[in-house]
Amino acid sequence: MDEQLRIILIIIISVSIFGLTIFIFVKNYMKNKIQQMINKKNNKNLE
Repeated sequence: MDEQLRIILIIIISVSIFGLTIFIFVKNYMKNKIQQMINKKNNKNLE
């Protein structure tokens, strides 16, 4: 039982770390895309 609990905890921690890294990458990607769209719109308004 102790070995199974250890394996389950390792799986849960691995999935959590993987999900967190994917979330951070997607968040930064979306932030950059939104900033690019804002800059593009502002440049069109200035012309």
